[in-house]
Amino acid sequence: MSENGTVVWSELMTTEVEKAKAFYGKTLGLTFEPFGETNPGYWIAMRDGRPVWGIMDMTDRPGGPTAWFTYMAVDDVDAKVTAALEAGADLCMPVFDIPTVGRIAILQDPTGAIIGWMKPEPRPS
Repeated sequence: MSENGTVVWSELMTTEVEKAKAFYGKTLGLTFEPFGETNPGYWIAMRDGRPVWGIMDMTDRPGGPTAWFTYMAVDDVDAKVTAALEAGADLCMPVFDIPTVGRIAILQDPTGAIIGWMKPEPRPS
C-alpha cells in the first residue's frame, strides 16, 4: 500500500492521442495498450510489460488545455474527502470506483489546484 500523499498515477489529458503516443514511444521507449473495451478513449503507457501512466482522449471535451493530471494515494478515500471538505476543498464530482484500478475522488484544493486521490487496488504480482 502506498502512503498517503504518494503519487501513484499520472495521466496526460489531450486531444492529440496519436501524436502523444508517437512522441513518448519514440523518446521514452514506451508502448501503449488500450484500457479495455469499456473505456475506448484511454491508453496505458507500458514499460517492460508494466503500466506506468495513462493517456486520456479529451476529443469529446474540446477547449480544455492539454495537461498532466496527478493522483495521490490515500488509505481511505471517503474519510479523506470528508477531511478535505472540512479543510476548504471542493469535490469536483462524486467519488467513484474503477474496477481493477481503485476508488477515486477528484478534488479542487483551497489554492484552486485539481488533484485526484485514489485508494489503488492491489496490483497483481
